Amino acid sequence: MAASTAASPLCHGLGLRLRPRLPAISLRRGSTAAATSKPISLSHALPSRPLSPAPAATTRRALPPVAASASAAARAPASPPPKPALQGAAIKPLLASIATGVLIWFLPPPSGVPRNAWQLLAIFLSTIVGIVTQPLPLGAVALLGLGAAVLTRTLTFAAAFSAFGDPIPWLIALAFFFARGFIKTGLGSRVAYAFVSAFGGSSLGLGYALVFAEALLAPAIPSVAARAGGIFLPLVKSLCEACGSRTGDGTERKLGSWLMLTCFQTSVISSAMFLTAMAANPLAANLTATTIGEGIGWTLWAKAAIVPGLLSLVLVPLILYVIYPPEVKSSPDAPRLAKERLAKMGPMTKEEKIMAGTLLLTVGLWIFGGMLNVDAVSAAILGLSVLLISGVVTWKECLAESVAWDTLTWFAALIAMAGYLNKFGLISWFSETVVKFIGGLGLSWQLSFGVLVLLYFYSHYFFASGAAHIGAMFTAFLSVASALGTPSLFAAMVLSFLSNIMGGITHYGIGSAPVFYGAGYVPLAQWWGYGFLISVVNIIIWLGAGGFWWKMIGLW
Repeated sequence: MAASTAASPLCHGLGLRLRPRLPAISLRRGSTAAATSKPISLSHALPSRPLSPAPAATTRRALPPVAASASAAARAPASPPPKPALQGAAIKPLLASIATGVLIWFLPPPSGVPRNAWQLLAIFLSTIVGIVTQPLPLGAVALLGLGAAVLTRTLTFAAAFSAFGDPIPWLIALAFFFARGFIKTGLGSRVAYAFVSAFGGSSLGLGYALVFAEALLAPAIPSVAARAGGIFLPLVKSLCEACGSRTGDGTERKLGSWLMLTCFQTSVISSAMFLTAMAANPLAANLTATTIGEGIGWTLWAKAAIVPGLLSLVLVPLILYVIYPPEVKSSPDAPRLAKERLAKMGPMTKEEKIMAGTLLLTVGLWIFGGMLNVDAVSAAILGLSVLLISGVVTWKECLAESVAWDTLTWFAALIAMAGYLNKFGLISWFSETVVKFIGGLGLSWQLSFGVLVLLYFYSHYFFASGAAHIGAMFTAFLSVASALGTPSLFAAMVLSFLSNIMGGITHYGIGSAPVFYGAGYVPLAQWWGYGFLISVVNIIIWLGAGGFWWKMIGLW
């Protein structure tokens, strides 16, 4: 209640007009409708003036009609409560998902593709169609996909559920638990009001403040899932709720939809800008060294990425602001009202201090955990333990975070299936086929590399992890690009940068995707549609403006 009441004046400052509550029915004395209505029983009528008592001698005491009706009602059997309607799957999307899998299953696999890899591809694509069309919630669709893989003996039970031991899905789930404490204690509202007081004159200014704050933290926190889920998801949710934009009540487009999509799309850009901004970036650097004999250091990576990265960070929020605008754009009174709300909140409570201290501890371990041999998910578990022990967050509240458990389920399922597509040889067959095809076209190295880049980029629809994609295809594509005449270091760096940016095309392609999508502000079809559109924008920026910059610094 406190959060909702606190939001009201701020929302007014953001341009939302509150209408006074009007009575639903106006009653007037001497209504003509009453005069023309049909006569009704006195037991149900209201007298227009006091009734004169009848003489006692001429009246007989009788039961009032109201009592008679009450007695009749008592004798009438109570009507049974209506049975709840079954909430099963949407039939047409379900049939489309099943038909996709059955069709691919019975097609003959191409030469060189093992039968089990082809069958798993059928189940994987069927699951993807189900996730897009959503005949059931995402977690349920993914669970059905795993069940199909086990029932058809395409995967063993241990293989199908192997990714539930992967740290990334758990890190994402833990991020939702942190967000619960961030909002529950009021710390989220306090930080949100502070942001609004500083940058809240416009929604666009607020978005840019978040975008560049995340980019500043990117080189220090090598997990994009940790940055997105542990720090920025709680903050963005608090900002959206403080501005009256919530999920499930039709107010998503006020601010939340644009802000969530903007923060996600720019998180993949900041991950591409620094060697230490994403966990899989050092893998790309290592594969570069083993393939072409040249390494990519931190300084060279940052120097090459700084110009196209900054251009993307500036242009992508603006483009989304034009094509997917928030309803609340200008808020001249919001900074003043936010300062008033901060003043009314008073000093930090004990719960807020515990939450802030826990967050600092966790972020500190994310930054310096490499020196202490503490990985990101272990740091998050330690932080959640502090919150549980102190009572800031209860386990019952964690269990109630259905989005966290749903995200954990479908993301782990996709990681498992995508991983075994690689292990069964489908990805290596695809890479080799692409390499032979491009090599036989006889194009210049620039055109050949452009085709390779597009195939490498958009094949990410089949991956739920940047690290898995890099491990499966990076070396093959870099080798072919070099053989076709592309400058080797130039090719390696372009593929490394795009290995981050391609995570923006789906809601499962990079660690920050399930975090921001799981907040529920953007429908899945719009998430994929705008993800594809922004991917085209990023490719133009990085290969266009980036290409000129890389020429200037001597990469090609």
